Amino acid sequence: MQYIKLGSTSLYVSKICFGTLTIGPLQKKLSVEDGARLLAYAYQKGINFVDTAELYETYEYIRKSIQISGIRPVISTKSYAYDKKSAEFSLYKALKELDVDYIDLFMLHEQEGEHTFKGHYEAVEYFLKAKEKGYIKHFGISTHYVKAVKDAIKYPEIEVIHPIFNYKGIGIVDGTVDEMAEAIKQAYIHGKGIFAMKIFGGGNLLSNFRQALEFIFDFPYLHSVAIGMQSIFEVDYNIRCFEEKKVYLNKELLENVKTKKLHVESWCEGCGECALHCHQNALSVKDGKVVVDYSRCLCCGYCSSYCKLFALKVI
Repeated sequence: MQYIKLGSTSLYVSKICFGTLTIGPLQKKLSVEDGARLLAYAYQKGINFVDTAELYETYEYIRKSIQISGIRPVISTKSYAYDKKSAEFSLYKALKELDVDYIDLFMLHEQEGEHTFKGHYEAVEYFLKAKEKGYIKHFGISTHYVKAVKDAIKYPEIEVIHPIFNYKGIGIVDGTVDEMAEAIKQAYIHGKGIFAMKIFGGGNLLSNFRQALEFIFDFPYLHSVAIGMQSIFEVDYNIRCFEEKKVYLNKELLENVKTKKLHVESWCEGCGECALHCHQNALSVKDGKVVVDYSRCLCCGYCSSYCKLFALKVI
C-alpha cells in the first residue's frame, strides 16, 4: 500500500481511505462486530485511513476495530456544527464514542462555500482552539460544491478538503467535472490535503467501475480516495487495483458488483422531512409518497436518518 503526506498536514495516509458510511445504519447495517472485523482486516492489509461522520453512527465500529486489531488508524470525522455549543457536543461525542484522545482530522460537513463557512465560523473558532489544545490535529471541510473548493484556498485554517469527484460529475451541485477538477488541482497546488469521495457516484457508476477507477488513477491531484467497502472481497480487490493502478475483470468481481439505489417502502406517509434535508434535491413528495429522482440521488442514505418510519433504505 502506498502512503502519502496529506497536503501540508502532519498526516501520512494510505491512498485508500475506508469510508464507513456503507457499513453502518444508513446503508448495509452490518453488526458492530462484523463491521469492526472488516475494518480491522483493512488495517491489517495496509489501509490506515478511516472516514466517518457524526451522522453515520459508525464511531462504535471504529472503536471496536481498534480493540480487535491493536491498530489505531488516522481518523477523519465531520459534523454539521454551526456554533460553539454544537461544536463542543460534536467533538466530545467523537472523542468519547471512539475512545481516543484526539481526532486526526475534524471537518465541517457539506460546506457550500465561503458564505456557509463564515456562517459556521463560531464552530470553526471552537475547533481551532481544540486544535491548539491537542484534541484535533487538523481541520477541514467536506463538500459537493466547486465554489467551496475554490473558496477554501483563501483560508489557511482549512487544511484538508474532502470533495465529491467522479468521471461523470454525479453529485457536483454547482458545476461540471472539469470545473471541479481544476478547483481541486489549484487547492492541491496550494498545499491543501485532498481526499475524494463518491468516485463511484454513490453506487450509480458501479456498472462502469473500470472507467470510474481509471479516471481516478489518471488524475494526479488527489492524496487519497474514500471508498465504501462492505466485504473482504471489496477490500482485497480495491487494494490490488490501487497498488497496481490497474482494473481487473473476473467472474467474482462481476458477481459482487451491484448497482445501488434508494428504496422507498410502501408505508411511507409522505411527510417530506427527508426531502427537506436532501442537498441533492433528489426527493419530492407526490400523491402522499416520496418520489426519488435517480438522476440526482447519490445513494448516500443521509435521508433515512430523518425518516421516523424507517421507510427509506439503500439497497
